[in-house]
Amino acid sequence: MSSDVDDAIAVARIAQERRRGGDVLPLQRRSRRGRGGRKARTVAVVAGSGLILAVAMLMGLGAFGMVAVAALILALTMLVLFAPATPVPTPERIAKSELKALPAQAARWLDARRPELPAPALGVLNQLDTRLYTLGVQIAALDDDSPLAGELRRLVGEQLPAFVDDYARVPPPMRTKARNGMTPDQQLVEGLGVIERELGEISARLAQGDLDALETKRRYLGIKYEDEAPPVA
Repeated sequence: MSSDVDDAIAVARIAQERRRGGDVLPLQRRSRRGRGGRKARTVAVVAGSGLILAVAMLMGLGAFGMVAVAALILALTMLVLFAPATPVPTPERIAKSELKALPAQAARWLDARRPELPAPALGVLNQLDTRLYTLGVQIAALDDDSPLAGELRRLVGEQLPAFVDDYARVPPPMRTKARNGMTPDQQLVEGLGVIERELGEISARLAQGDLDALETKRRYLGIKYEDEAPPVA
């Protein structure tokens, strides 16, 4: 089971990938357990192997010592590359998670579902990533018993997973066939857009308190220091 720190790092990586141009990658290539995970493990192996070789050279090991070093590097490689991946949180775990971990866990779950979702949903999925990352920072000091926390739990911990799961149960051949004027693909994109906008409203309401505090402190500084400033000679 991953820790809250793992979840926070996972969301931060989503935002980092986007700043580096990750949005232009095909949807199927964004899975954290695929290319991204392999890349991180490869970097770990190279860094660890380089450190071991550097130490071995400084110690001036003989032929037997270098054989031992090679065996150690091989063991490190096997350990890192074949270590089990961190499991994706289930909707049940998301619903029961601590409030501060809720956005991060929902983002990891949603990222794992990307290969099942249609290409037109890419834009709104990226917007949801950004919303969840921002909320993960904003709710650090939010009271778990507050009405806003309850609203966030219902939207992110219950309604988002349930909505995506409902879409996933529709047989793929039927997802592009219109029913009541919209295809299931279109309904998915529209529904995710509604959730993204609601998360934006929650984010704005959370930010309002900080904005009010900033304005109050600005006024205080103006009154205290501008009024006390000595007259210009």
